[in-house]
Amino acid sequence: MESGNRKYKIVVTGTRGIPNIMGGVETHCENLYPYIVQAGYDVTVVRRSCYLQAQQKTREYKGIHLKDIYAPRKKSLEAIIHTILAVLYAKKTNADILHIHAIGPSLLVPFAKMVGLKVVVTHHGADYDRKKWNKAAKYMLRKGEKYAAKYADKLIVISSKIKKDIAEKYGRTDTELIYNGVPEAIRRTTTGYITSKGLAPYKYILAVGRFVEEKGFDYLIDAYSELHPEGYKLVIAGDSDHPTEYSIQLKEKAKEKGIVLTGFIKGKPLEELMTHARLFVLPSYHEGLPISLLEAMSYGKDVLVSDIEANRLPELEETDIFKTGSTSSLKQSIEKKLQGGQNKNREYAMYKYNWQNIAAQTTDVYKTILKKQK
Repeated sequence: MESGNRKYKIVVTGTRGIPNIMGGVETHCENLYPYIVQAGYDVTVVRRSCYLQAQQKTREYKGIHLKDIYAPRKKSLEAIIHTILAVLYAKKTNADILHIHAIGPSLLVPFAKMVGLKVVVTHHGADYDRKKWNKAAKYMLRKGEKYAAKYADKLIVISSKIKKDIAEKYGRTDTELIYNGVPEAIRRTTTGYITSKGLAPYKYILAVGRFVEEKGFDYLIDAYSELHPEGYKLVIAGDSDHPTEYSIQLKEKAKEKGIVLTGFIKGKPLEELMTHARLFVLPSYHEGLPISLLEAMSYGKDVLVSDIEANRLPELEETDIFKTGSTSSLKQSIEKKLQGGQNKNREYAMYKYNWQNIAAQTTDVYKTILKKQK
């Protein structure tokens, strides 16, 4: 979209960066912004320098400009320091809109408004419910949510639960509900990657995510180990951003129990894992709208999810849901899902999770702000 002879400039922050950097917000931005560029916008994603490997230090990705700005590799400081610098960069480059992702970086919404920027915030979930944060951090995350609700020009939410919560807590009822998306599944006939991991098609249970407490991978390992389904292995794809006591203990537990850990993977290896999985499990205590679940659904996988509200998608059935945090409930649910042994292919209605549609809804939000500027 153009203003006179130039395209409207969107600066994006709140993500560690793109492409191929682990995280839900990162996956969201990597999929969304190529479509925003195609719609005629000039998009710059500001990346945190501490997450970039040498091979990732490129200046462009699918038409998106990439700007690398300093961030300390310390979870209590990196988001706040990086976002301050990103706001200043957006101001310096005369951004038409600053798009902030997640409520932690939204602490800087008042600062961005003070320097004269138009601000869109996407609320990806109540991060203060995550177990990794202490009381001080949770307090600051709640403040970030409050500032987003109070000061952002437009507030996007990715689930109906978040929309309801924002209306109840802050009285803001004009939030835009735009779901997380998922690319079209690439089904792989090859099995080279899974074979290299000692896996056979449809003979493994798959979980995907970061190694943090709220993902619940520890009790998934317990449930699998107690059940020990004959002929099936458990695979967990992911890793931690920062080594923590939990992530170290989880890896030790997985090794002891014979669980297959792949590390953080994307592209063909993940596509193979998704294609040939017998069952996908998401045992989390907290989610916004889980992209890994949407990915599994796009592949037509049979799924099991914890009974938190964010996981109760209308496309799922009650038999797909187990009691959050309950090893026995998860064990019984896995046993029922694996009965009969055959692979169960399913079809889900995925139209509202289409990235092209999501991009169109997002640019409609931008247009609302840009019209007011004229």
